[in-house]
Amino acid sequence: MEKRYLKQLFLLDGIGAIVSAILLGLVLVQLEAYFGIPKKTLYVLAALPCFFAVYDFYCYFKIEQHLGQYLRGIAIVNLLYCGLSLGLAFYHYEAILYLGWIYIIVEIIIVLVLAIIELRAAGRVSGTS
Repeated sequence: MEKRYLKQLFLLDGIGAIVSAILLGLVLVQLEAYFGIPKKTLYVLAALPCFFAVYDFYCYFKIEQHLGQYLRGIAIVNLLYCGLSLGLAFYHYEAILYLGWIYIIVEIIIVLVLAIIELRAAGRVSGTS
């Protein structure tokens, strides 16, 4: 598998993380009345993708070897983030409105698909790619 393809996955993941952070930490906070997700929860969910983006961009610009290992790492973190998102949603199930559930489910689906692609790509490369 091409190194360029693996690097592009880090770039895609990083851009997605920034979009998530902006939507959760800036947009949805202002629209809490329509989504029902508490602000504290939104801030927690927005902070984590900021760290993911730093990792992704570091890997994209600086890492040249063992890309599969690093890609597997972000994929696992993405899966954990999906679990946390779902867990927090169920914790606040009484407060979250339909639009909030739609947002959470769509975000989880997108992140899950990306994590699966990352895991498959990481599995196809040797440790020295």
